Amino acid sequence: MVKYIDKKLVYELLPDRDENSNKGSFYKILNIAGSVNYSGAAYLSSISALRAGGGFLALASVGDIISRIAPNMPEVVYIPLKANLNGAISADNKITDLNDYPVISIGCGITTDTDAKKFTLDILSKINENQNIVIDADAINNMASTDVKIALKNAIITPHPKELSRLLKVSLEEILENREKYARITSQTYDCITVLKGHNTIVTDGEEIYINTTGNSALAKAGSGDVLTGIISGLLSQKLSLLNAALLGVYIHGLSGDIASEDLTKYCVLASDVTDYIPFAFNEILNME
Repeated sequence: MVKYIDKKLVYELLPDRDENSNKGSFYKILNIAGSVNYSGAAYLSSISALRAGGGFLALASVGDIISRIAPNMPEVVYIPLKANLNGAISADNKITDLNDYPVISIGCGITTDTDAKKFTLDILSKINENQNIVIDADAINNMASTDVKIALKNAIITPHPKELSRLLKVSLEEILENREKYARITSQTYDCITVLKGHNTIVTDGEEIYINTTGNSALAKAGSGDVLTGIISGLLSQKLSLLNAALLGVYIHGLSGDIASEDLTKYCVLASDVTDYIPFAFNEILNME
């Protein structure tokens, strides 16, 4: 049975904010993102997590990126990583306090460089049962490039159809013609929550299928997926379940795009604009009673 992610559902999912909260009341987020040519991905996925209610976020990225974006994100803690000659994350990097982060996101702008691939697979192999992880973009592509079976623990995977085609070794045309089927297969294969992006984004746990009712062509811009990754991570940090964070995250992301397009038109919205409209999306949900 197909269900729809609508106003009634998301109002009930919105996490409470205790007046006595502090940054330690929420799970710490580690965002592993960016490479020399993709500093924007690191920025968008980080700032949107905080916009969505995260209390503490550390960005692990190559040093050049950190020096570029840090002046625009004073709220973020930075973990500098070594870059290889191509400007990607070097495979010999180690994040010594990885287990200190109950929420991790990985993939936005990290590239499919050989080193980035090795680093991605190493991180995924170290995730424990007490950590939730959002896997996006190049982390999905890096998974797809290996024959090693990866057991995902407590994961949300957020592919667009082409990334899912690579991961499942199924043609893009087949994915597009059977989106619900292959979203469900992905969740069953990897024991994860799948967010198959696109018009009417699909969210599934392998059993139930949910279809999002927000969003428009304004979101068909580079960086939009990075914003979604950040929103979901921010919601996970507020102790929502994997499924509920995915459901609420895709709705807020789409609603932010809807509100932005009312002001800016569907033609002119940028991914960075969407981050600015996240508060308006939250406000609309809060006033849905």
